[in-house]
Amino acid sequence: MIKKLKEMRENEDFFNRTLDIAAVMPVVKEIIRAVKNSGDAALLEYTVKFDGVKLKEIEVGKEEIEDAKRSVDRNTLRCIEEASEAIRNFHYRQKRVAWMEEFGEGVFIGEKYVPFDVVGAYVPASYFSTALMCVIPAKIAGVREIVVCTPPGKDGNVDALTLVAANLAGATRIFKMGGAQAIAALAFGTAAIPKVQKIVGPGNVYVTAAKMAVREEDVEIDFPAGPSEILILADETANPAFIAADMLAQAEHGAKSKVVLLTDSAKIAAEVEREIIAEPCEEEQERNWIILGDSMEECIEFANEYAPEHLEIMVKEPMEVLKRIKNAGSVFVGNYSPVAAGDYATGTNHVLPTAGYASLFSGLDVDHFMHRIAIQWLDKEGLRKIKDVVVRLCEAEGMEKHARSIEKRFSQDSSD
Repeated sequence: MIKKLKEMRENEDFFNRTLDIAAVMPVVKEIIRAVKNSGDAALLEYTVKFDGVKLKEIEVGKEEIEDAKRSVDRNTLRCIEEASEAIRNFHYRQKRVAWMEEFGEGVFIGEKYVPFDVVGAYVPASYFSTALMCVIPAKIAGVREIVVCTPPGKDGNVDALTLVAANLAGATRIFKMGGAQAIAALAFGTAAIPKVQKIVGPGNVYVTAAKMAVREEDVEIDFPAGPSEILILADETANPAFIAADMLAQAEHGAKSKVVLLTDSAKIAAEVEREIIAEPCEEEQERNWIILGDSMEECIEFANEYAPEHLEIMVKEPMEVLKRIKNAGSVFVGNYSPVAAGDYATGTNHVLPTAGYASLFSGLDVDHFMHRIAIQWLDKEGLRKIKDVVVRLCEAEGMEKHARSIEKRFSQDSSD
């Protein structure tokens, strides 16, 4: 199980971290066309085909939400409420405030932030915590309508915890719809499901392919995502039992999840291997990679190249390592910061880029639900101060009428 880092750089299986989008795209595009053309009728047909249930209503009613609340035990509800509060506290820190300042006499510049009107959140079946992660930052951003789509169970109902979490987070409407058909409905709208401006949230290969397909038709998404993953940076001071537990926990996400320990300690590598082998579930053992680097320097360099969704740092001087991390979706520092804590209750967002996209995208946050507008306000003297610069640059680019628009304001026949 233990491999040398130099060997792993040549291992194509190790670097294969993306979903096979191309393989499912033809089917996904067929689903999208059907929903675009037939609306709710197509949605109901696909729900029978893929979920095995014939729905009477696509939208979740208020009575269903109240029934769900009554069915959830008080202790679980309390924990959801506490997690929600932590998520709100973290994301409130991200909210931007409009500003305007005077940069030179008579020249004011600034920015304002405008939330989207309608966004869609995809919540995989029974992943109620994802409802919190998607809806709360949208609510904080000021989105007017937050539409949640989540698959129904065989009984035609949505998971009770998901309904409770989505409602508590501030979802305005919830629909019993999953898969690529849900993404298509959010992208183009149907009689039942409103068209949204942006779609966020994780999903399987069909959901991810659908998000990428609708993006080509002017519907924005958060970011592409694949199987969940973790990379643990550890030295000889780390606790091997903790490392093994976190690796096995991440393997619960499914057969395609990537679970990696990267260490410069042969002793830690061997001890973690023993801990994992002792675990009765062989399938989970097979998803784990233990990689031995020649130095922590080499391990850090590779971690930045790998750009993992989740990065745990278990070393003697964690802050020194953290300073050098450039690419990661979310970082967990120290022996007592497991990914599971961030998945549910620290308040940080667990909807994160995977497959190396953490080098290009940030995890889901308040900024995903708004856009920024630059503002400038000049009085006559302010414009006069930059007049010569603007005119000269306009002329240099051959934009004579641009230059004239400045000069016109200072010609003798102009007025204030």
